[in-house]
Amino acid sequence: MPPPNKYPSTPDGRYFIVNGRLWRMSNPNLAPEERQRLVDLLMQARRQVGAAVKAGDAEAERLARAAVDEAKRALGERGPVWWTDGAPDFNRRAVANTPYAQQALPRRPA
Repeated sequence: MPPPNKYPSTPDGRYFIVNGRLWRMSNPNLAPEERQRLVDLLMQARRQVGAAVKAGDAEAERLARAAVDEAKRALGERGPVWWTDGAPDFNRRAVANTPYAQQALPRRPA
């Protein structure tokens, strides 16, 4: 999840918006300790991706990218949606091509 107020979010709190694209927020129902544990795993995996790329180790890169994906899925940013109302997932879609384009999105904080 991005730092609070860094990016505008949708009124329902499911996505934040960067350069006109929707990105799914982490599951707000995660306990703070569990969320932090998962974020720590995500950051470790991202560092491993960088090290593998720098070393030119394709297998280590593949494993590290899989660890990033696993952490993002556990956070609820990828994979099955964390909401339960049956609404579809618009992750990574241009906001203009979604129902959110019709809503008044919050303005950036001053």
